[in-house]
Amino acid sequence: MASLEVVRSELADSHKDTRLNLQGVLEGGSLTAEQRWGVAVACAFAARNERLKEAMLNEAKKALANPEPVIEDARAAASLMAMNNVYYRFRHMIGKESYSTKRAGLRMNRLAQVLTNKVDFELVCLAVSAINGCEMCMQSHEKVVLDGGLSEDQVHDAVRIASVIHAAAVGLES
Repeated sequence: MASLEVVRSELADSHKDTRLNLQGVLEGGSLTAEQRWGVAVACAFAARNERLKEAMLNEAKKALANPEPVIEDARAAASLMAMNNVYYRFRHMIGKESYSTKRAGLRMNRLAQVLTNKVDFELVCLAVSAINGCEMCMQSHEKVVLDGGLSEDQVHDAVRIASVIHAAAVGLES
C-alpha cells in the first residue's frame, strides 16, 4: 500500500522540485479537504500512474471523514473528462463550424448523480481538464465554479494540484 511519503521518496533528485511541491500543494490553501482530495484523486486517475493513484487514494481515505463519495466523484470526473476533453479539444482545435454544430451524443448521466456537490464536482472536472489540455472545457468549468460561488483562488489552487500531480506521474515514469 503506497503512501504519499513513499511515492515522494521514489522521485529522483532530478525531480526534487516536484517532490517538494507534491507536499506543499496538498497542505492548506483555499480548498476544503474534500475539494483538495477530490482534485488530487481525480488528477492521479487522469495521470495514469498506478503508484501515485494508490497513494492519493490512501491519503484521501486518511484525511477525510467520509472519503467514499469524494473518491467516487473523482473517479467519475476523471472518466468523463477523459471522454469530453478529447471530443471538445478536437472540435476546438479543428475550428470548423460544421463540427461545432453537430450534436456530441456522448452520455454524461453521472453528472446528475454527483455524490458530493455540483460545484465541487465541476472544480474537479476543471483540474482534470487542465491536465488533458482542453481549453473549451477549462473555460466552461471555470465559469460554472465561479458562478457557483467558488473563488479564483480556489480555481488556482486546484490547477496547482493538477500540475504537480501530473509532474509527479511524469517523474515516477522517467
